[in-house]
Amino acid sequence: MVEQLQRIYLVRHGETPWTVTHQHTGRTDLPLIQKGETNALKIGRRLEDLSFTKVYSSPLQRALRTSQLAGFENTVEVDSELMEWDYGKYEGITTKDIRAKDPDWDIFRDGCPGGESPEQISARADRVIGHLRSIQGNVLIFSHAHFLRVLATRWLELPVKDARCFLLGTSSVSILGYEHNMKEPVICLWNDVEHLEPIDF
Repeated sequence: MVEQLQRIYLVRHGETPWTVTHQHTGRTDLPLIQKGETNALKIGRRLEDLSFTKVYSSPLQRALRTSQLAGFENTVEVDSELMEWDYGKYEGITTKDIRAKDPDWDIFRDGCPGGESPEQISARADRVIGHLRSIQGNVLIFSHAHFLRVLATRWLELPVKDARCFLLGTSSVSILGYEHNMKEPVICLWNDVEHLEPIDF
């Protein structure tokens, strides 16, 4: 029998007040809005026939509440390594407003003043990947857009700057895995929102 290669399911949390207004939400602990809660239930229906060795969530309530509404309240474990990028002085500010002052700013290249650098979040993602690869079986993660984009990029052993290529919508499901063996990491599915009606980004 062929051994089943591990898959890592990634879920971005549902909508919050600041995802609607496109404000950077790092460590500000905002709740889901009603639409976010509704979509979290849809995520649950999407995943209900799957089994996971481990389920992890960021401690921030928007991620943890998404995991609970999706049906994993009895199995989810909180992991602070899964928190969103620390935006420092850019917390609560939109990209549009940041670029009005710094037109060339790119978070994946420049990081955030008073927050995490690309090198720091890359190291954090690498620690998470090291832990994930020590687990036998599939894993489910509830986390945040920028962190999950970095996680996927580092899964592929690419530099953090390439995370800009991986758009990720709220309440989306993505899957990291391997092709033939663990030396060939791949993205099996990315930014899937077919379980949502209508489709939102």
